[in-house]
Amino acid sequence: MRTPAHRPAGIVTRSIASGVDVAVVLMIMAAIYVSLAFARLMFSPQDFTWPDAGAVMSTSIFLVVSVLYLTACWAVSGRTVGAVMMGLRLVTRDGELVGWPRALLRAVLCVMFAVGLFWVVIDANRYSLQDIVLRTTVVYDWQPEPHPQP
Repeated sequence: MRTPAHRPAGIVTRSIASGVDVAVVLMIMAAIYVSLAFARLMFSPQDFTWPDAGAVMSTSIFLVVSVLYLTACWAVSGRTVGAVMMGLRLVTRDGELVGWPRALLRAVLCVMFAVGLFWVVIDANRYSLQDIVLRTTVVYDWQPEPHPQP
């Protein structure tokens, strides 16, 4: 059992990384919208109208894209685009990558219960509620390669 060799990340760094990740998700959503509009234009140019992006549909797509984005990034490298920019990595308490099931569960918890991330301010170990439940931690890690899982 190995302990992480890096310091746990604080709320400011995590918040900046999260802001970048929200911007990435919004760009992905914009690309999806433009792709749908382009497909609609190609198949029916005479009757083309811009797709209606209602609030419920937009919110649902935002939630799904966010969970998929976070899950894939955390499971593959422990890093999202925001985490790369801020030098952060999500790891287990042993310093290993979290794996797909835990990454998916953490992504769902982070997206649906984002306020739990602010527990970092109160916790002496800088754990969010999601970190406590799933036994993960976000650490400062500027190394480009992920920690291999045994």
